[in-house]
Amino acid sequence: MFDGTDGHYFHMGSRGHHSVWDSRLFNYGSWEVLRYLLSNARWWLEEYKFDGYRFDGVTSMMYIHHGLQVGFTGNYNEYFGYATDVDALVYLMLVNDMIHGLYPEAVTIGEDVSGMPTFCIPVQDGGVGFDYRLHMAIADKWIEILKKRDEDWKMGEIVHTLTNRRWMEKCVAYAESHDQALVGDKTIAFWLMDKDMYEFMALDRPSTALIDRGIALHKMIRLVTMGLGGEGYLNFMGNEFGHPEWIDFPRGDQRLPNGVVIPGNGYSYDKCRRRFDLGDADYLRYRGMQEFDQAMQHVEEKYGVSIAGAHCFAVLYFMTSEHTYISRKDEKDRVIVFERGNLVFVFNFHWNNSYFDYRVGCAKPGKYKIVLDSDDPLFGGFGRLDHNAEYFSFEGWYDDRPRSFMVYAPNRTAVVYALVEDEPKVVNDLELVEIPETVKPAAAEPVKESEPDEESEPLDS
Repeated sequence: MFDGTDGHYFHMGSRGHHSVWDSRLFNYGSWEVLRYLLSNARWWLEEYKFDGYRFDGVTSMMYIHHGLQVGFTGNYNEYFGYATDVDALVYLMLVNDMIHGLYPEAVTIGEDVSGMPTFCIPVQDGGVGFDYRLHMAIADKWIEILKKRDEDWKMGEIVHTLTNRRWMEKCVAYAESHDQALVGDKTIAFWLMDKDMYEFMALDRPSTALIDRGIALHKMIRLVTMGLGGEGYLNFMGNEFGHPEWIDFPRGDQRLPNGVVIPGNGYSYDKCRRRFDLGDADYLRYRGMQEFDQAMQHVEEKYGVSIAGAHCFAVLYFMTSEHTYISRKDEKDRVIVFERGNLVFVFNFHWNNSYFDYRVGCAKPGKYKIVLDSDDPLFGGFGRLDHNAEYFSFEGWYDDRPRSFMVYAPNRTAVVYALVEDEPKVVNDLELVEIPETVKPAAAEPVKESEPDEESEPLDS
């Protein structure tokens, strides 16, 4: 029941108003506020069978200053001081504990830019309880980089941003989101190709240098983000095929308290949509960009490690693998090489130079093959690589790896190599088996006297 104050469910006075978002701020110390928010979270799961929640603006909730004009350096005083809204943190712990207690399979993702410690640690272990943190810095970094010349892109800077997260904290990575695609900014594809997208995306017209560059880099940006950015990957409404335009909701003029007028768009619906038909049109270059996105997901699914045991069955995809090792961040060659799971990723960001017999470090011996090639004509590439070629490793330390193999790395391409294995592997006394997609395997007997796997190298960022 309304109590007649300007607070009620919110803080009173200036603390109850967000100065930038023009929104009210809940008083998380109020019993009725907790009842309302917790019951709301449960209702959507029960009634509509939601798979989970993405909690927006969590940084604003956790601090009285809302993270505005604050640069977080990692010092614990920044997280556990008087600026922390303890009531809000308690609510986040309560809602995560309730969701996971009622629905163990539900997933919660928190949007936090501060790097709050224990953010993704279970509540029973003293954490806030989220399953994943949304890795927001990646998308902002890509927009920053795209405003620079190719010659000014720094491989170390890209790798650092993608891997800058707390050890064992699961993150959802993405190359762009609504922050980049809403009016006032441009999508990654539009940053790369600009107005050429309106004239030269049809396959019956010759391409331009700007289109060729944009399509190549768009694929590389998505794959390196998926490969290094976290344990989950997010596409935003058309990013999977390079949507050309921004989103703009119908709106009128807005007059601010200081008298400034922000012009609207006449309540136009012109940009209030996504053109998903572009990715399906086989006469447009968007089709190849969408095919590449599907191929990325296929590699993640196909080249995971399937584990069957007496009481368990699991598939460890490369994004959830604990083995990540970055062996090369070459600023001269503009090359990034890393291992994720059982795969080796090679990115050549150079705008002109292609490299023959380029040596790439690896951990495991054997024969490697190409399983994903951004230069494949199916994806709008130039087909400069032979997918039937075989790459044999040889002994000897290189880039801090015990073995290596030689590859051809064309300019502006990303290639993923997988180890070809003729025999099933053994991991932790569980036999690895090939499993049909539609059949769940019977439990496998433990294999005795198996040799343990090599220990995974630590993340080198």
